[in-house]
Amino acid sequence: MKIKVLGTGCPNCKRLEKNVNEALDELSIKAEVEKVTEVKDIMAYGVMSTPALVVDEKVVLYGHVPNVSQLVDIIKKEV
Repeated sequence: MKIKVLGTGCPNCKRLEKNVNEALDELSIKAEVEKVTEVKDIMAYGVMSTPALVVDEKVVLYGHVPNVSQLVDIIKKEV
C-alpha cells in the first residue's frame, strides 16, 4: 500500500501525516507514506484544497484533517 499526503507543508498537512501514521500503527499495516509538496504534483491529482490523502493513486479525501479513528475507517476501506 502506498499513501501520499498532499500539501505544501502547512500545519494541517503535517497533522494529517501524523494521524495517518498513527492509524497505520493502530491497524498494524505497513505502508509507504510519501509527502507531496509541489503544487504542480498536487494539482495533477485534481485536488484544489489541501491537505489531501491518496491511497494507491486514488484520492480518498481532501480539504480537512480527519482524526485517527476516521482515518482507520478510511484506510480499512482501501485495503
